Amino acid sequence: MAPIFHLAFPTGDLETTKTYYIDGLGCQLGRENRSSAILNFHGHQLVAHLTQDKIQPQKGMYPRHFGLVFETEAEWQALLKRAKTKKLLFYQEPKRRFPDTVLEHLTFFLVDPFHNLMEFKYYCHPKAIFGAQEQTQIGDASGNLPCHEADSLGDLGRSPTSPR
Repeated sequence: MAPIFHLAFPTGDLETTKTYYIDGLGCQLGRENRSSAILNFHGHQLVAHLTQDKIQPQKGMYPRHFGLVFETEAEWQALLKRAKTKKLLFYQEPKRRFPDTVLEHLTFFLVDPFHNLMEFKYYCHPKAIFGAQEQTQIGDASGNLPCHEADSLGDLGRSPTSPR
């Protein structure tokens, strides 16, 4: 078996967290107890840990967020459709970053009920995931965007020459 990524994150209420991640994002529930729940997040292990501390929203999406990079645009589109159908809160609406470059990718950010930020990406050119070291662009120039509900997918900033 290939290594599995593990991420623990804080929550103020396990039932709300399970509803969001299981019903909203499609995770499967693993073990749970009064203070923690293990979630299967597309084959990776998320562990929600109950905290009594007040969980503060971040000032922006950088430096801390987590998420997935999908291998196909169809997988990315399916999660985007699910997020909209389930009326999950978008931190950053779907968009196309770095169009017409080797770094071109589709992305959107969600925020869970306890202010954990998640990014979901699909790269048009798979070598950009870990390669393309000659490129220096990473993320957005400004990661401090306000929360809002997602609106229509639109053209995501696609130029007429961008690949489909």
